[in-house]
Amino acid sequence: MFITFEGPDGSGKTTIINRLIIELIEKYPKLALNYVLTREPGGKDIIEAEKIRSLILDKDSKLSSVSEALLYTTSRRIHLERVVWPALKENRLVLCDRYVDSFFAYQGYARNLGITFVKKLTNLIIDKTMPDITIFFEIKPEESKIRREQIRIVSDRLDSETELFHQKVYKGYHELIKKEKDRFIVVDATKSIEEVLKESFEKLDKHPRFKKWIKEFK
Repeated sequence: MFITFEGPDGSGKTTIINRLIIELIEKYPKLALNYVLTREPGGKDIIEAEKIRSLILDKDSKLSSVSEALLYTTSRRIHLERVVWPALKENRLVLCDRYVDSFFAYQGYARNLGITFVKKLTNLIIDKTMPDITIFFEIKPEESKIRREQIRIVSDRLDSETELFHQKVYKGYHELIKKEKDRFIVVDATKSIEEVLKESFEKLDKHPRFKKWIKEFK
């Protein structure tokens, strides 16, 4: 089962992911040794992909939109080969902090590369590996800006982007959600951490795809 987590910067998704797996294991102890927490860009214990992540997010990097997209795509392929595909082959639960929807929203919409271009580029390397479920943390650009300013200890390239850029990201995500409503779970990320965690867990636990998978999981 491949579950991804998406949302604007400052939505709190990373915090929730780490808490959510604990909740899932409490209810389904058999998951304790059968899950992987990972992220993009980069990935769990992948030196090459993490180096690419550092290059992409470095404030001093002068990357064109196309160069940036190619780096993201290279990192994604390495991540799939080293982490995601081996775990899915073993029927493990993979929880990934960002995946292709981030790429579509940030590069396709906000960077103006176009959704057709970024999807074609993605399809070349993912071998039809799309998430079974995607949890989207809903927060308006104005609120995410406030949070980013409050929580960032070290800023990166995305922090220097304009508010128009972040508005395009937000709109891009919602275009994606409209096209694949069955895959997306939308969670109100403006609430407290405990409330967001509760809503995330309950909606995931009730999702038909998760219910079917966990019932058949051995």
